[in-house]
Amino acid sequence: MSMKEVWKAANPKGHLLTAISFLIPIVCGAGFIIAIGMALGGTAKDTLIAGQFTLWQAMATMGGKALGLLPVIIATGISGSIAGKPGIAPGFVVGLAANAISAGFIGGIIGGYMAGYLALGIIKKVKVPNWARGLMPTLIVPFLASLISGLVMIYIIGTPVGAFTDALTGFLKNMGTSSNLILGAVLGALCIVDFGGPINKTCFAFVLTLQAQGVNEPVTALQLVNTATPIGFGLAYFMGKLFRKNIYNEAEIETLKSAVPMGVVNIVEGSIPIVMNDIVRGIAAAAIGGACGGAVTMVYGADATVPFGGFLMIPTMSHPMAGIMALAVNIVVTGTVYALIKKDVPVEVPADDFGMDEEEDINMDDIKIS
Repeated sequence: MSMKEVWKAANPKGHLLTAISFLIPIVCGAGFIIAIGMALGGTAKDTLIAGQFTLWQAMATMGGKALGLLPVIIATGISGSIAGKPGIAPGFVVGLAANAISAGFIGGIIGGYMAGYLALGIIKKVKVPNWARGLMPTLIVPFLASLISGLVMIYIIGTPVGAFTDALTGFLKNMGTSSNLILGAVLGALCIVDFGGPINKTCFAFVLTLQAQGVNEPVTALQLVNTATPIGFGLAYFMGKLFRKNIYNEAEIETLKSAVPMGVVNIVEGSIPIVMNDIVRGIAAAAIGGACGGAVTMVYGADATVPFGGFLMIPTMSHPMAGIMALAVNIVVTGTVYALIKKDVPVEVPADDFGMDEEEDINMDDIKIS
């Protein structure tokens, strides 16, 4: 079997995307909890002591604790995707080991692959007596894979991965204005071109890695672009009127009524039906707007401490006006570009009659009953 066939059979990309699909709901739920808590004056605490915290502090702490386990979640997701149920425990243990040795999100990803493929190898290669086969998925595989992968993470992988992550963090923190502008523009464009698809998820994994190290601007750029894009498509409706163009039909206008509110809370998928009706122009407008919004985010230092929440992210920033400015630029650019490049369309959508004429009334005059 060639290396290409081995790589295809291993399917590392598919397992990563599966794990991220598990991760995103946790990020969304925990992100909203901590964003609301912090927006209303709460701060995350290491420990909650009965009678010594407010509701908002409790929310901020709950959300913060959940987000602090992201390396564990991604490791568990990858390992479980590779080996099924027997891979869950090894992924969980190696993720905790990655957290313990400060290997971060990258350590969680590497550990997840290691634990998952190790568990799969044990399942396929280790032979046990008939009486012990029932113990394989619940005891033997989890024990061996957890022990080996956890120790490898602590004694071999964790330290160099942590050093690499620290070096990457230091490099990003010391970048100049022009470098920040380029990174923000590239990240802003890339994260929106598939509207929550594999490219967006890959960017999300990368920026979460950075946020785990205290670099908040990249994840903020991605989330602000996701927030601004559906609102930008909503603005395009009014910009089109300004340019004396009709760019949406009735069905698309109805879609906007849900897509825009979804964008406010950082759900970009609501705008997919709009884009699918004119893919090239829709992606072009979103990418140009995202590049501008991402660049503004990075240059002016919008640095939300939560990785989700839409407009609720703004109170968690040390420079809230930078976030507001990035959103405004992104929304205006996306809306203006789409209104300019979009062609006129009829307001009413022609009914799809599949080539059949309108049904005629049934004439019963000629029916005779003998």
